Amino acid sequence: MPTLKKVAGILNPPAPHMVGDGFRVHNFFPSGYKIKMDPFYLLDYNAKIEFSPSNEPRGVGVHPHRGFETVTIAYQGAVAHHDSAGNSGVIYPGDVQWMTAASGILHKEYHEKNFSKKGGSFQMVQLWVNLPARYKMSSPKYQALANERISKFTLPDDKGIIEIIAGEHQGIQGSASTFTPIEMYNLRLKTGAETTVNSPIHYNSALIVVEGSITVNGKERAITNQMVHFGHEGTDIEIKAEENSIVLFISGQPINEPIAQYGPFLMNKPEELQQAIEDYNTGKFGYLEE
Repeated sequence: MPTLKKVAGILNPPAPHMVGDGFRVHNFFPSGYKIKMDPFYLLDYNAKIEFSPSNEPRGVGVHPHRGFETVTIAYQGAVAHHDSAGNSGVIYPGDVQWMTAASGILHKEYHEKNFSKKGGSFQMVQLWVNLPARYKMSSPKYQALANERISKFTLPDDKGIIEIIAGEHQGIQGSASTFTPIEMYNLRLKTGAETTVNSPIHYNSALIVVEGSITVNGKERAITNQMVHFGHEGTDIEIKAEENSIVLFISGQPINEPIAQYGPFLMNKPEELQQAIEDYNTGKFGYLEE
């Protein structure tokens, strides 16, 4: 018999900081809150902010990654991406970019040119998804998930849509391929909509209220920019929209391996970090023009 998953905490967004000059983020973990979210290592939440027009696109210049994946979800604004494996693209509201750094990649991400010139509302989420040791040195890859390509489940009575970025919901397979079991959905709910998502007992799971306000499991209220962090008891999470709302749900099977992290490298052992630094310094991550 399914039971409700207990809410471990309703978390307010930590103080923001800038990443480059284009991303004003609240780091919910690992810095903001010391919560267990394996296989998710980091969550940067760029709450809605207005950017003034700029002829020079704001963003983050060329930098390396190794040992994990970056997942960027666009809610408002537009972000362009280039990497040393030859991938490039732009994500607009509703789109997702899933980059597997794995053995090593250089990339840069910045406001798309036309958005920069006009300015406007900007809102994004970026996750770092850890890779198991056996996949850390696999080949980099890139998944560009335009919104029209993302699998969707329509709620009864046209009460909303669940975008299944990864995993499976109501028998519908998510659009992204993953190295370990992960559930990742955008729930776009109309006022009064009620739905249930599932997370196995041993998975780590959370909700981010991107817009609006919700009631969780019939009693816990969460509002815009808050995270709902769950414990491991139970499997079901009941969500009711108090107003038109957008909610990001993430849940994943823990990898349960040692983590050694230094800057943009996420490995298992300190000596692997040293190797990553050496490989980067000797050009083994390829080349990407600033």
